[in-house]
Amino acid sequence: MSTFYHHATTTILIILLILATTTSSTNPTSSPLHFSKSSRSSSSSSSPSRSSPSVSNPEKLFDDTIQSILTQAQSTSTMASLLTTTSSTSSQGFTEDPGATTVTTTGPVGDCMDLLDDTLDQLSNVAHRRDHNPAHTHDDVQTWLSAALTNQETCKESLQTPPLKNPHRHHEPAMKAILLQALARNMTATVEASLALYVNHIRSNNNPRHVMSPKYRKYPSNYIPGGRKLLSAASSSFPGWLPAAKRKLLEASMGELEVHAVVAKDGSGTHTTIAAALRAVTMSGGATVASGGGGSSVIYIKAGTYKETLNIPTKQKNVVLMGDGKGKTVIVGSKNADDGSTTYQTATVAAMGDGFMARDITIINDAGPTKHQAVALRVGSDRSVIFRCSIQGYQDTLYALSKRQFYRETNVYGTIDFIFGNAAAVFQSCSLYSRKGGSYPNNFVTAQGRSSEYQNTGFSIHNCRVEAAPDLPAGSGSTYLGRPWKEYSRTVVMQSQLGGHINPAGWSAWSGGFALKTLYYAEYLNSGPGAGTSGRVGWPGYHSALAPADAGKFTVGQLITGNSWLPSTGVSFDSGLIG
Repeated sequence: MSTFYHHATTTILIILLILATTTSSTNPTSSPLHFSKSSRSSSSSSSPSRSSPSVSNPEKLFDDTIQSILTQAQSTSTMASLLTTTSSTSSQGFTEDPGATTVTTTGPVGDCMDLLDDTLDQLSNVAHRRDHNPAHTHDDVQTWLSAALTNQETCKESLQTPPLKNPHRHHEPAMKAILLQALARNMTATVEASLALYVNHIRSNNNPRHVMSPKYRKYPSNYIPGGRKLLSAASSSFPGWLPAAKRKLLEASMGELEVHAVVAKDGSGTHTTIAAALRAVTMSGGATVASGGGGSSVIYIKAGTYKETLNIPTKQKNVVLMGDGKGKTVIVGSKNADDGSTTYQTATVAAMGDGFMARDITIINDAGPTKHQAVALRVGSDRSVIFRCSIQGYQDTLYALSKRQFYRETNVYGTIDFIFGNAAAVFQSCSLYSRKGGSYPNNFVTAQGRSSEYQNTGFSIHNCRVEAAPDLPAGSGSTYLGRPWKEYSRTVVMQSQLGGHINPAGWSAWSGGFALKTLYYAEYLNSGPGAGTSGRVGWPGYHSALAPADAGKFTVGQLITGNSWLPSTGVSFDSGLIG
């Protein structure tokens, strides 16, 4: 008992220290966002003023602020880890990963610890941007800060989700939750302010034309508008630091590549499970730059159905999963909200480490249409590529959490908000299928979660087919292209084929008039029975017909600055508008 009280007292003192620190730097009138298990509606958080005051030395102020946030986040991570080590591994809220060397926290606290690790990575990138990568771009910095902000919003959402199956949490996870919630509340305000400072006073000074929308960049001198970027060893668009071997990764045949693990259910490979292969490449330090993966850890997964849930953490970068084709290599999980998991933890495959790529794989969450949130794939990996895959689920199928993502020739199946999150993501030459759900009559293709006008995030559906799955009547009018999860939700559908299942209004409100003035939804040169815009919504933030220059801002070349990194993957892509 004495040990219990000693740990409890220490925990309370730590939390009081953090609360005192965060209270002093947070607006006392602000309140945290509120979420429920079955709804993602939220009150809007306060945004930095557009008319920000003059700053005499914005670079120094920015650097000092980032270092302060980073120090606080590191201290909180250390304190939270100390709370974990004082608890029993058999207590509720903790689990022992058979392949790990440390005890990991589950539940909402586990979400926040995972997200805090990623936030530390992003803030470190910003703080050391001059030391380690002199060639960094303004888009990089804005991406890192946007992700850090998204991480804290996600942490708060998880912590405010009522536990359905485990209401009596162990005392130390509960206290750790208070600690992490205080940090998330403070960091949300401080990171957003830093992001606004960077956009308005640093990036805009380097490029005065780009103040409120600074991510939109010029094409490189060798770019032909509308041209298709293909793999070419002689292409001058390759960054000089990229090894030649990595340039052919995604479109090379298996025989051309050196793989670092082979997964086969029949025992003919190096491992019989994907999780074991991931642990092996982690323990071995992954691939070297001289190897066939060009610095990536390449895992070849032979045809078969693998019932696993996989987690690729922030520190495990450049993982490549390669299968034998859609419907041949299949990964299946069934975690869901109704059975007590947070949305974040329901993912069958979760990839947070930068440089993640997947090719020729089907990823499924088979929880079914009545289990609410049940993610098949969650991606928080920067410069990630999903190529020739099939992502299948019902509600919340694909969680495009954060950073820059590219999807090519990939199928996504779902019902409610089946593509959601706050990444800067381009879906190109993909097929997005609305399927028959449970009792709820309507489907929503997207629920984009941009919470600040300064984040360089948004969804672009370009040259895709938005169709009804075979079990959904093609002319039902039951599907909407999207609805605003957060205040600055941003989604553009362009040069795509829209089926007759699309409701004439096109887009749906989330709750009353929430976000209808601040969202950015647009369409450009779509075709098909669901493409008519005469009956579309009349919201201030909706644009029924973009000019080509505005549509161009949502292409691969501009939204995700793909010309600078996609050639390294070997995947073909259309850099600009088609035609």
